[in-house]
Amino acid sequence: MRYLTDRKRAVGKGSAHSGSEHHWYMMVSAVALAFLVPTFLFIFGRALGSGYESALATFQRPFPAILAGLTLFVGLQHFHKGARSMIEDYTRGSTRKLLIMAFVGVSYALTAAGLFAIAKIAL
Repeated sequence: MRYLTDRKRAVGKGSAHSGSEHHWYMMVSAVALAFLVPTFLFIFGRALGSGYESALATFQRPFPAILAGLTLFVGLQHFHKGARSMIEDYTRGSTRKLLIMAFVGVSYALTAAGLFAIAKIAL
């Protein structure tokens, strides 16, 4: 028989019993976005000021395409996790379930569409 105190059972577990993984994921993705977004904005801003052919040529190179895809993926996953925790905190019942399904669907659809568009340009 294992003897666990209430404190030992509670360490690392929140009300959702997922521990602090969500918090750490949000912190790591926020730090990653703090580096990705300014770099992406610099590259995108330079491409935005040029013509269509020049902008297309910019995103056909590997580094800008990978950076755009990574920024899109990490940003939308961060959005997904944050929106889900917001919905779980402020809604109840079937409204919660419907909103979570909607936000998950929207975030995955936007991720897929964005990565497809970047792949279409890059390849």
